[in-house]
Amino acid sequence: MSIVTILSILVSSMIVYAAPLIFTSIGGAYSEHAGVVNVGLEGIMVMGAFSGIIFNLTFEPTLGNLTPWLSLIVAAGIGVLFSLIHAVATIHFRADHIVSGTVLNLMAPPLAVFLVKAMYNKGQTDNIKVAFGKTSIPVLSKIPVIGDIFFNNASIIGWVAILFSFFAWFIMFKTKFGLRLRSVGEHPQAADTLGINVYRMRYLGVMISGALAGIGGAIYAQSVSVNFAVTTIVGPGFIALAAMIFGKWNPIGAMLASLFFGASQSLAVIGNQLPLLKGIPSIYLQIAPYVLTMVVLAAFFGQAVAPKADGVNYIKSK
Repeated sequence: MSIVTILSILVSSMIVYAAPLIFTSIGGAYSEHAGVVNVGLEGIMVMGAFSGIIFNLTFEPTLGNLTPWLSLIVAAGIGVLFSLIHAVATIHFRADHIVSGTVLNLMAPPLAVFLVKAMYNKGQTDNIKVAFGKTSIPVLSKIPVIGDIFFNNASIIGWVAILFSFFAWFIMFKTKFGLRLRSVGEHPQAADTLGINVYRMRYLGVMISGALAGIGGAIYAQSVSVNFAVTTIVGPGFIALAAMIFGKWNPIGAMLASLFFGASQSLAVIGNQLPLLKGIPSIYLQIAPYVLTMVVLAAFFGQAVAPKADGVNYIKSK
């Protein structure tokens, strides 16, 4: 097996696993730049995966190949609604952000499985027929070497996620909206004196994180698991949080960190296809993403500087 072939397999799989992490980690960055810690991304991904699969199974006979893409809109809406629970609890009722997010993570899996059992009379859905597949990107796939590695048998939704990270960076750092969002996460009192509605900006930050985490869950379910069960989303939300911290709350940094974690996840699946990893027991490859997550958090969490008012409840009268 040539080096180009090995890299092609690794990159193709890496982008598939990184796509949901990219959307979710960027969503977390928007929430935390607004001053609200959202550890409930895992739970929101669960609801996004559930709604995406249900929409796919229901409308695939009518919508055909468009179904997975349209399901992202539905998953984003469900993610926003679910994230509002966290927003109301932390912004309006000033609950502890970690506790509120943990409640979302505990509530989402049993709620989704209950709904699946009520609808299908079993613990998981059927497999979807139309998923986010792979294809060769015209023109780019013809580039010598680079085309074979990056654009041949490529995940379109993965490249959409990568391009989206640059768009999210532009919105966050180059627009008036992004400046206002970051101001309420750095110094909400100063933002308030300048006429910025701190509560509204924080709600918007959490809702954006909910929409993107919902999309991340739907992508994961329709590109990796191709159905929904209680074990569909187990861990990627927390890995996305680690990618956000590793990327220093920057959308592009979060994207690069997500690609790193996506590579580690893909090795657990394709490791046996790669000559250098054939002798390694599969169990070690399967736990590698979570070990790397802990190592990265231990090594970089103290060095990463979060927005100053991140996790601090704002009281206007004070």
